Amino acid sequence: MLKTLFAIALGHLLGRRRQTLTTIFGVAISTMVLITTNSLTRGLLDSFIETIVNVAPHITVKGEKMRPMPVNILEGANGSSMAIVENNIQKQEPEEVKNYRQILSVFSLPQYNKHVLAASPYVVSQVMAVKGSRNQPLTLKGVLIDREDAISGIRKKMLFGEVAMFEKTANALLVGRTVARDMNLKLNDDVIIIPVSGKSRQCKVAGIFFTGVNAVDNSVLVSLKLGQIIEGLPANKVSGIALKVDTPLDNASLARDLEKVTGYRCMTWQEENASILSLFARIGYIVFSLVAFVGVVSGFGVANILVTTVFEKSRDIAIMKSLGFSALQLISMFVLEGFLVGLVGALAGGVLAIGSINLFASLPIESSQGPITKTGFSMSYNPVYFFLVIGVTVMISTLAAILPSARAAKLEPVSVLRDSSL
Repeated sequence: MLKTLFAIALGHLLGRRRQTLTTIFGVAISTMVLITTNSLTRGLLDSFIETIVNVAPHITVKGEKMRPMPVNILEGANGSSMAIVENNIQKQEPEEVKNYRQILSVFSLPQYNKHVLAASPYVVSQVMAVKGSRNQPLTLKGVLIDREDAISGIRKKMLFGEVAMFEKTANALLVGRTVARDMNLKLNDDVIIIPVSGKSRQCKVAGIFFTGVNAVDNSVLVSLKLGQIIEGLPANKVSGIALKVDTPLDNASLARDLEKVTGYRCMTWQEENASILSLFARIGYIVFSLVAFVGVVSGFGVANILVTTVFEKSRDIAIMKSLGFSALQLISMFVLEGFLVGLVGALAGGVLAIGSINLFASLPIESSQGPITKTGFSMSYNPVYFFLVIGVTVMISTLAAILPSARAAKLEPVSVLRDSSL
């Protein structure tokens, strides 16, 4: 019987070939658009996480102390006690990590060295760079280049010049590509660095790098010693310490442990990029809402063709019921039609989506995709999204066939065959 119902259902669809193909085409296009959109949004998130994990520190030891001096020194001593301070003027202490070498030694302890793969102290300054008539405010970062390479792989990110030249040249700069383009900098160019306080210094461009992270590419690197001099820090102080850990996607507990040991705020890369990750999450919710909406629209197209079929095939349906076909069998036949239209359309859309994803991924266009810059669009080939969208589309198309099939099951053979208008 199932074979008979399948043959009749296929005959109904082929009998209205143009309308069937139009509906299948609509389902295919909507499926392709949804899979491509999912691939783009997820691909951008995956690319961002991959780039950040490979370039940026996984945990950053900030200069913010975790155990500051309490404002009310009597708090907790007596519930009725109160401290009153008048005209209290305090010097705001800069956020800096003191005795950083001692903290680096903590990371070498047995309980931490298997988790902390690399540690790089750094000094950050806001300076003005001047070359001829061009000037630009930018972030200057003083680093120990070998330790920085263990964090960001800076040696492999060089577009022009070499790190070896940076190590040999006094007052050398490694310049991010964005800065180099904005100021038209080339190798061996002289640049005047003007700090917020202190005297200006003439530096030389020893290399130009590109990491793909916009914030990093809009900065310059100098030696740690020069960074300390520009920022006015003694040799035992830095702005922070960048860490690379063995589990970058699950590093919150390690960060909390390091806070207790070092006494300084330890921020994970997820915390530093919380707003961007939250934006990606909201985009994901919007895309999934779009999947449901477009799927419903496709379902209306499937329902439309089946309603028309029921109307035009009313006499055939009446004859089938007269021959002994039950209402359940008729419902199954029309639900099968909806399933076939949805399945063929969704599979065709999946094939088209593969082509569109490859097309977007291969476009030789460099674009700034949020916080990162890449050539071509970042696309995800995760098969979960293919199966998810195809499954939802087929399910909605199948459910859309229930209403027309219920109408067909309610037809009375005697009334239909007696009606001369049919």
